[in-house]
Amino acid sequence: MEKTEQIYINPATLTQVLSKKLGTDVINANYQTKQLHGGTLGDVRLVTGTAETADHRSIPYEVVWKTQKKWERPGDPDSWRREYDFYRSDFSAAFTDSLRSPKCYATKLHGDDEIEIWMEHIDGVSGSNLTIEALEQAAEEWGRFQGRLRCRLDLDLDLGLHQHPGKLEFGDVSWLGNTGFMEREFRQWTSDTEEYRYLYSSTCSLPEHLRRMLITTQQESQTIFSNIKRLPVVLSHRDFWIENIFYSQDGKIHLIDWDCVGWGFAGEDIASLIADDTDVAYLDEYYRRLVPAYRRGLSGGLSGGGGLSECMDVAPNESFLIPEMIIIKFGYRFLQKFMFSQSPSAKNRQITALQKIHEIHARI
Repeated sequence: MEKTEQIYINPATLTQVLSKKLGTDVINANYQTKQLHGGTLGDVRLVTGTAETADHRSIPYEVVWKTQKKWERPGDPDSWRREYDFYRSDFSAAFTDSLRSPKCYATKLHGDDEIEIWMEHIDGVSGSNLTIEALEQAAEEWGRFQGRLRCRLDLDLDLGLHQHPGKLEFGDVSWLGNTGFMEREFRQWTSDTEEYRYLYSSTCSLPEHLRRMLITTQQESQTIFSNIKRLPVVLSHRDFWIENIFYSQDGKIHLIDWDCVGWGFAGEDIASLIADDTDVAYLDEYYRRLVPAYRRGLSGGLSGGGGLSECMDVAPNESFLIPEMIIIKFGYRFLQKFMFSQSPSAKNRQITALQKIHEIHARI
């Protein structure tokens, strides 16, 4: 829920940020703040007001101010500061006019337990208001970005990319997450959790074929992950869902929230886009339309080349194991919601989601 409140902002920091944003010397500024979203994973505020410049102009402004306290994601202890490292890097040079992250105006590291980021406010459509056409564009642009970057950096799997290359053309990238992200999360779900015990219990009330789908995925996970590891390694956002995608008025795609970014596998992000907080009625359509869009972008497609096809072949019907990735990434989440939902309709939504995933997987 959005709310307006007044909190203290260091005047020197604010004038520094606004001077960079406005491209002129700002000597003073008033402000008010509105919390956009927040919680244990960060506090994000829209800061608005009027800036006074050295040449006596008054200019209205809006910027986003994000603070993040240190916390430890299981298996990825540095994720709390990764967005800070991302914005301090030169990765913005890899983006294009059609797909980019917000512009960053200032970053600060407070001791060893808090970061502060000042960035552009993106005015656009996001979340459930995104059309399927906008999501297709996001999938294609992201695939194109991954393919171009893959070829541009000449990433060689035989060199053990997942161990972090020390220096690339974008400077030190050792802060990027490694390719083990998806497997670590899955192992956490299947390591004697309440959901895992319920799935194998006699009281599990999931339809048997859906229960068997989750159990079989767990039992065959070693083989599944071996196959996933044969996919192209690409730079993955790893929180690629509708709330982090903005479609601006000029028809461009903007991505926010970069705390999980790292080396991953082709298709990993599209699995998230298809299934993460998606209306279950659209799961099948999302799969049918977003996978081909992603494949077009990754292989160069309609943009006239520059994609992954220049350094690696991508089959016209390549699925990138996305159905398996959806089960791995979201199967236990749907199970958890099924277990703890209070109403029959909420439980049925999770069964419907798992059924849609089962049907998608069965067709491949």
